[in-house]
Amino acid sequence: MTAERNLTEGNILKTMLIFAVPMILGNLLQQVYNIADTMVVGRFLGAKALAAVGSAYTLMTFLNSVIIGLCMGSGAVFSIAFGAKNEKELKESMWSSFWFIGVVTVVLNVIVFIWTDPILTLLQIPEDVYPLMYDYIRVIFAGIIFIYLYNYFACLLRSVGNSVVPLWFLAVSSVLNVFLDIWFVAGLDRGVAGAAEATVISQAVSGVGIAAYTLWRVPALRISREYMRLRKDTLDRVMRYSVITCAQQSVMNFGILMIQGLVNSFGTVIMAAFAVAVKIDTLAYMPAQEFGNAFSLFISQNYGGKKKERIRRGTSLAVGVSVIFCIFISVIVWIFAAPLIRIFLDSPDQEIIRAGVTYLHIEGAFYWGIGCLFLLYGLYRGIERPVMSLVLTILSLGTRVVLAYLLAPQPQFGVNAIWWAIPIGWMLADLVGFFYYRKLRKKKTI
Repeated sequence: MTAERNLTEGNILKTMLIFAVPMILGNLLQQVYNIADTMVVGRFLGAKALAAVGSAYTLMTFLNSVIIGLCMGSGAVFSIAFGAKNEKELKESMWSSFWFIGVVTVVLNVIVFIWTDPILTLLQIPEDVYPLMYDYIRVIFAGIIFIYLYNYFACLLRSVGNSVVPLWFLAVSSVLNVFLDIWFVAGLDRGVAGAAEATVISQAVSGVGIAAYTLWRVPALRISREYMRLRKDTLDRVMRYSVITCAQQSVMNFGILMIQGLVNSFGTVIMAAFAVAVKIDTLAYMPAQEFGNAFSLFISQNYGGKKKERIRRGTSLAVGVSVIFCIFISVIVWIFAAPLIRIFLDSPDQEIIRAGVTYLHIEGAFYWGIGCLFLLYGLYRGIERPVMSLVLTILSLGTRVVLAYLLAPQPQFGVNAIWWAIPIGWMLADLVGFFYYRKLRKKKTI
């Protein structure tokens, strides 16, 4: 198994798809962590526990986005250096990135442990759900360091064209997570804390495992003593990319976190419906999101290699593939919305099912919008314009949050205003992103 894949040569569509498929499968498996928690908790512990785990998922997605964003930003730096065949820049960037993101991870872990109660208060967690969510997230926070290890080494391997190894480690840990979930919750009766423990153990397996594999089995990515230094220009470049991409990912998920707080104000039924529907929603468009991340690394390598025509052709093909896929998934989700929701429930609670179906029918009709947005994020990250990705994220999430908070409290709109605000934000950001792309094309920047 090769550790490297050159994305600057060969058939464009075939190269992108071969590289993207393992990433897509890997991210789908990553969702199994919380989906397994949700299914096991929903079936064995009831609606309150389901609401607690669902709300915790939104919180952890935000925290994870900080680390993932930092790793993705560094991955773009690695990929550009690899495409330019600049070993010195690649190795020095790896060293700087490892320590920078590691320090941020430790600080983040300390902060969330200290501020657990204020965070839950900010999220407006109902009193009957609060103790369950507290127990769950106090355990789940312990896995942040393993999330860092996995994502750093996964982004490193992917940046040099290896998208297969991260998939294998996620596959093992995901199967382990499902097994431990059932054992800890149903067998050992450890409640929501048991579901969290299962997730942390599984994250440890994937994080430590991929780190050990990379250091022992991929000599090309070992850092010799001559590159073990924190040069200011290299560290500045890594921090600029990482922080901007982190800001983009964090803003996106902070907006979702704010929406979660508004959803919680509508009570346990809407919380439970949202918890289930978001899992289905995220799983449905996750392939488009990961395709966008793979596309970003394709763009990065070709940008480093100065292959402008390949970038332009690849962008057109990627948009076509993403839109066709998203339309297909939209049809599936629209038709099977109710049966999909029932999978997560121990009893057919019609109120939860109706609320969840409404959400999925609104969101599901517009997956093409988020699919295009993921590609735009990846494009601008790959051509050294990560600020534009951040601008599009702020525009999308800002629209969503403002519309939701303005309209949802109005009786004539209610909770449906929250659902409609999301695709409106996607489409507005798409328009701005494509307009800027055309401007760059006319200037022959790409």
